[in-house]
Amino acid sequence: MNETTPLSSSAPASSDTSAGGGFTAWPLLISLCGLLGVIALFLEGRPDGNGDFDYPVTAEDVLGLDHVPYRLSGAVGYVLALLLIAAAVLWRHRVERRFPGSSGATAVSYGVLATAALVTLTYGWRGAVGNYLPTGAEGDTYDAAGVYSYYIMTDFSPYIAFIPLLASAYGLAWMAFRERLVSRGLGALSALLASALLVAVFVTGVPGLPSMIIVGLIVAGIWLALGRSPITAAQS
Repeated sequence: MNETTPLSSSAPASSDTSAGGGFTAWPLLISLCGLLGVIALFLEGRPDGNGDFDYPVTAEDVLGLDHVPYRLSGAVGYVLALLLIAAAVLWRHRVERRFPGSSGATAVSYGVLATAALVTLTYGWRGAVGNYLPTGAEGDTYDAAGVYSYYIMTDFSPYIAFIPLLASAYGLAWMAFRERLVSRGLGALSALLASALLVAVFVTGVPGLPSMIIVGLIVAGIWLALGRSPITAAQS
């Protein structure tokens, strides 16, 4: 008698573990998220943006910032949050449901969804700075101290928002070396990048360095789209 493997099985479905070939379009959404993340992250204006700045930063320094980069950053951040959710949904349908026993795939999803939530919050603050600066649409709402408080909230929060993606990177590594669902090269690169960023935080004390994991999104999406792995193989 033939036996079938239920969807609730703890092991990846054996019928889907053969490597695929050719081009697969859907992983490019991951790369798009990474690209928008880079754009949103660096769309800002800083009063201490040049080496001649005389510290400390004061409220009066912040009032001289251009509101446009902050408004654009907030808008791009909101689009990014929506695309991260779309990417998580697509990953759920294309990967998790095909390989229900993959804990690595679940870690990828959780990291992306947590990032989407944090991006929504932190880039909302970015947009608020653009709104409340003197040249913004509601520039007469708060005094210098109030605008300065909003600016301080955006000093590192847009960078910290991407930290959950480190869990996604380690999830890919687990999928590569334990579950054999993605290439070992991608898994090794993901683990090395995430670990290097964590070590950099411990060494330098700069909490925003892990945000550079968004560059890894660009690479991972292209790698999966062009490479050979079971998760991009045609379903049997």
